[in-house]
Amino acid sequence: MREEGLQIKEWQQRIALYEDMKAYGHLYDLLFNGLHRFCQAFVKSGEVAEEIVSDVFIKLWLIRNNLHEIDNLKVYLYTIARNLSLNYLTRQYRGTHVNLDDIEPDMAIGTGNPEELCISADTLENIRAVIRQLPPQCRVIFQLVKEEGMKYKEVADVLRISPLTVRNQVGIATKKILEKLSRLGEEYTQPGER
Repeated sequence: MREEGLQIKEWQQRIALYEDMKAYGHLYDLLFNGLHRFCQAFVKSGEVAEEIVSDVFIKLWLIRNNLHEIDNLKVYLYTIARNLSLNYLTRQYRGTHVNLDDIEPDMAIGTGNPEELCISADTLENIRAVIRQLPPQCRVIFQLVKEEGMKYKEVADVLRISPLTVRNQVGIATKKILEKLSRLGEEYTQPGER
């Protein structure tokens, strides 16, 4: 993750200093999927989420000359995505107050590394089921930390909550997943093997 942060910082500088479209494209490719899943968790539409992410990157290009003022571009872009998603929901519900706890995010668990590829399809589906049962804010936090690799402080900044809340919510999610996997392990163990 540290290497990703350094790469983002380099692209950020190249965009700010040279209006480098290639760096802009690399940044887009790196962050699009995560931002899309994040927005889709709010708006429940892949097409709308795609439009929002496009708006995020348009805004990024429009402020390219001021990018040197942004300390953590990834957090900045997720914050813009959150705000645009909430603005969309507010427009859809004509001024209804939108609370993060009221949103039912969908999570997608990736299977990108070899360790994850070893997880059986049944186990993966059981993990997804547990995640779907988590409270909405807990799910969003878990997604940002575990899938997007964001630090607790970064998630706290994006969602405007305390890092302690982030840590607690990740702990709750992890505990529930482990409890479910533990129960499944007991079910698969033969009575004579215990």
